[in-house]
Amino acid sequence: MDRTRVRKTTLLCLWVALSMTLAVSAGAKTWKVGPARTYTTPCNLQRAGVLADGDTIVIAYSPSNRPGIGYYDDTCNWTHNNLTMIGVLGPGGARPVLNTAGLTDTPTTGHISEHDGIWVISGNNTVIKNLEFENAMVSNAEGANGAGIRMHGKNLTVLNCYFHDNEDGILEGNVAGSNIVIKYSEFAHNGVSNKALSEGYGYTHNVYIGHCASLLFAFNYSHDANVGHLLKTRAAVSYILYNRLTGENGTDSYEIDIPSGGTSYVIGNLVQQGKDTLNSTILNYMEEGPNSRNPGKNLYVVNNTFVNQDTEGGTFVHIDPRAHVALLQNNIFDGKGTITNQTNAILKTNYSGSHPMLGDFGSYDYHLRQASPAIGAGSHPTSVNGFSLSPKDQYVHPACGQVRHPVGIIDIGAYEFGGAGPMLPCR
Repeated sequence: MDRTRVRKTTLLCLWVALSMTLAVSAGAKTWKVGPARTYTTPCNLQRAGVLADGDTIVIAYSPSNRPGIGYYDDTCNWTHNNLTMIGVLGPGGARPVLNTAGLTDTPTTGHISEHDGIWVISGNNTVIKNLEFENAMVSNAEGANGAGIRMHGKNLTVLNCYFHDNEDGILEGNVAGSNIVIKYSEFAHNGVSNKALSEGYGYTHNVYIGHCASLLFAFNYSHDANVGHLLKTRAAVSYILYNRLTGENGTDSYEIDIPSGGTSYVIGNLVQQGKDTLNSTILNYMEEGPNSRNPGKNLYVVNNTFVNQDTEGGTFVHIDPRAHVALLQNNIFDGKGTITNQTNAILKTNYSGSHPMLGDFGSYDYHLRQASPAIGAGSHPTSVNGFSLSPKDQYVHPACGQVRHPVGIIDIGAYEFGGAGPMLPCR
């Protein structure tokens, strides 16, 4: 019996929450900050005591690449609700940079806000768009898990942002009932690679979502993590849709880690394990066993392209035997390794033979080439819990997407040969 029927409207609720958050309440103000403004940095505005719930903050472009430039070492705790923070893009789409390289958590240098993050979000219903977060770090004594964004409030939307060279990119703090939406964003080189920082080594990740109600992670590019995972989620319901999750030249462990189970949809992703990986599993589901905060124990892995470039092989999808349903349908599994360890998993029209004829391994282009055996070889995915498992879109690099149009019988993998439709807005 499927115990997760009550969650069939979760994705709709996520989109409703996003729409409500983006709406500006009556009487709310728009504040413009930047080096040439009255409030020269976002956190100067926050500390001025003039903000109110529902306000919008527009942040002028600045590279912030050294002390005294732009928003260098600007860090604070945002406590108001319904805030929208939007960066003004610079040349070539460059985002305003929040760089805390000078705050190394010593008595001399100081530390990021609360020893937690460049931005700590304590308010609810926050939207963050078009910003870059880098070099968040805290000491071993404080946990060595400094984050670009540390989420303590309820409901967060992140759009077109870039998180790199932090101990954690985004770290969500187990807020019950919270819905997290992350789209069109890039995560790179986050995680602790220094074993001396033992509190963070192996426990910090590009993205770490705790025990919240739901995660929508779509059209993102997560790659080259240091020791940790490209994506880790403990959300009760996780929608992992149309992303590029590629280890590349990093030392990441799992590409996707879902350690507490939950109802999890992994659809339309490009997932690659690099030669320097520290773990032979690519997608790990419910490794820590059942959890009362995650009543669902169902995993749906549909129309993904998995590429394993670890010569030692391993397991593409490792599933705890106590999972209720594990469906693997229309996936390409390229490279050395076992598809899954779970004998009861439902395997349907996957491709695991040699030479699937993908585009270009060197540039991680996994489009199907003409005459690929994956073309027209899939089967039609059904719906579960009111959510269609059929891929509606496909990833476009970097951190974008387009509509996926079916061409005859659905293709296996994350791309439909000849089925590229209109581009999505992505910003």
